[in-house]
Amino acid sequence: MVFIGHVDAGKSTCSGQVLFLTGMVNERLIEKYSKEASDKKHASWFLAYIMDALEEERAKGKTVEVGRAHFNTDTKRYTILDAPGHRNYVPNMIMGVAQADIGILIISARKGEFEAGFEKSGQTREHALLARTLGVRTLIVAINKMDDTTVNWDKKRYDEIVDKLNIFLAQAGYNIKKDLIYLPIAGLAGINIKNRLDSSVCNWYSGESLIGTLDALPALQRNETGPLRIPVLDKFKDMGVIAMGKVEQGVIARGQSYVIMPGSLPCEVVKIENDEKSLKRARAGENVNITLKGIDESAFHRGYVICDPLSPVKVVTEFVAQLMLMELPSEKVLFTASSTAVLHVHTAVCDVEVVIILAEIDKKTGQIAKKLPKFVKSRSVINVHFRVPVPICLEVFKDSPQLGRFTLRDEALTIGFGKVLRLGPPKKKGEN
Repeated sequence: MVFIGHVDAGKSTCSGQVLFLTGMVNERLIEKYSKEASDKKHASWFLAYIMDALEEERAKGKTVEVGRAHFNTDTKRYTILDAPGHRNYVPNMIMGVAQADIGILIISARKGEFEAGFEKSGQTREHALLARTLGVRTLIVAINKMDDTTVNWDKKRYDEIVDKLNIFLAQAGYNIKKDLIYLPIAGLAGINIKNRLDSSVCNWYSGESLIGTLDALPALQRNETGPLRIPVLDKFKDMGVIAMGKVEQGVIARGQSYVIMPGSLPCEVVKIENDEKSLKRARAGENVNITLKGIDESAFHRGYVICDPLSPVKVVTEFVAQLMLMELPSEKVLFTASSTAVLHVHTAVCDVEVVIILAEIDKKTGQIAKKLPKFVKSRSVINVHFRVPVPICLEVFKDSPQLGRFTLRDEALTIGFGKVLRLGPPKKKGEN
């Protein structure tokens, strides 16, 4: 699960509180962080220090890298990801969301803070939209800081926020009844995080706590029978070459041989770790560290994919996709052949160029317009022939959604998202 939302909404504090209340962080460490935060004259930041390990993050109170930890309940084991909220670090946030199944959107109820995050330049909208387009299936909306003096657990303020979010999230493609769960919390005080909200604190909410809500979610259906796919998130050397990533499909086993694409680079798995525990096998859905032998650390990078050698991932420099354009940059209001952007697909990031717009699609009917468009504007749905300068690993969306959905960014804006329809160039006339 990934914590997302506008800067200063309380993501790191809430994720730190979850780890503390589930026993993953002891009192002595909390005392140390509390003193360190007080010395920096930011006493309320101490819980955020659990996930924000970089000195830059602790000094400025802004998450930069995606924090990662784990915790257990009586029924489930969770990997928790804390994504940065500042707009300068959206590419890092995308990497966090790409690994997640569940999104926890943290909203500040404090007067003025919800409005700042929800307005056009705030990150609440972009984060929620990115979560949807990157495959997050369920979004828990935790309305934080309900204990603030400007709120005082006011139901009217809570309902106002829910109503505004529902309108936007429905437009973003969420099913309000099936995909969204709302709950009020106070992250710093730990209220409604592990234990249910007491009626003496708030008499109008009778639902589950945050952790109770997570435990109540049904088990996710994953593809464990398909060929192995693990997009590499990071790598490092520590008693061997170690690759980090999420098993998106299939099963990986210790002692087995695999290939890393592009390049069909052979390797053998000598160790698999999940949350610092050694495993014989890891199934789809697991976030793992994999120790490899038979391959040099410099031979592969983020965005490469560990695969079944008998059925490796496809590698292409051209592909056809359906693209939903969002808001284009003010100085690039037309999207046309030769337009460029930055492509984010699974853990890979690279430049991408439009070869040609193949068709424009009517958003209401889904019908393809007869006239071939030379250009389109914001909010258009189009089929596009794309080209990238280096080979990348891709799959058709219907075969492997995790490796077939993507996001486009330009000028620090998310300008569109889409799904891969075909690998390679478009069909030629007469081709089946």
